[in-house]
Amino acid sequence: MLLGAHMSISGGFHLAIERGKELGCTTIQIFTKNANQWKAKPITAEQVDEFKNTQKAFKIWPIVAHDSYLINLGSPKVEALEKSREAFLVEMERAELLGLPYLVMHPGSHLGSGEDTALETIAESINILHENTAGYKMKILLETTAGQGTNVGYRFEHLAKIIDLVNESDRLGVCYDTCHTFTAGYDIRTKKAYEKTFAEFDHIIGLERLLVFHINDSRKGLGSNVDRHWHIGEGEIGLEAFRLLLNDPRFSQLPFILETPKDKEEEWDKKNLSILKKLISE
Repeated sequence: MLLGAHMSISGGFHLAIERGKELGCTTIQIFTKNANQWKAKPITAEQVDEFKNTQKAFKIWPIVAHDSYLINLGSPKVEALEKSREAFLVEMERAELLGLPYLVMHPGSHLGSGEDTALETIAESINILHENTAGYKMKILLETTAGQGTNVGYRFEHLAKIIDLVNESDRLGVCYDTCHTFTAGYDIRTKKAYEKTFAEFDHIIGLERLLVFHINDSRKGLGSNVDRHWHIGEGEIGLEAFRLLLNDPRFSQLPFILETPKDKEEEWDKKNLSILKKLISE
């Protein structure tokens, strides 16, 4: 089973892999730069080699990238949109350089321009980015969101519209965040609710597009539209939903990555991974 967590690249990209290995991860997620800054130092050939050699040695795969929180590919503000497109292009270049298969991104926020306008702008942004990255192997993964503020992507229809408007849609996939979709109103706490939600996902988007899971419990309730990740089994989603997910044969080959709060003294990543492993085949 591909289980892991988001790991820090502090001190070097390869150290994220080593940290994941220590926790028993078989997959991890990283930022390829500081997620709260626009700029980043170029990645050197030595860093790439060290990263790839460490990955081969520890056999942790896939390693997923997540883009900066500052980027908004749906912004109605011309300067901010251009800056976001330039920054996302750098994110794509870095993911490709490191040989990462996926770059997860929050679709964007409309900031008052309206959801439809933002969805069209996001698709236009991705088309421009695709044109500038011909031949890239990495894929952009649209992440399901909670719908907090003016964020789009909290309805399956939002992601489907972006995919429909993107020319090279075979270069797109989806990252399903359990916390976000739950607070967006998609219930998976019972077998019936679980089947209904994924039947809806399959009908609107297609399960073949689903390539990564962010596996998080939620501090907030169903339909609250509030993005607050919490520890597995200690939030509003509960253990049964994760048991259903981890034992669903349709998803047995997909990576499940924790983004739960970290506290070194409590070793929460290790605790959450242990809980998830115990749920497999229960």
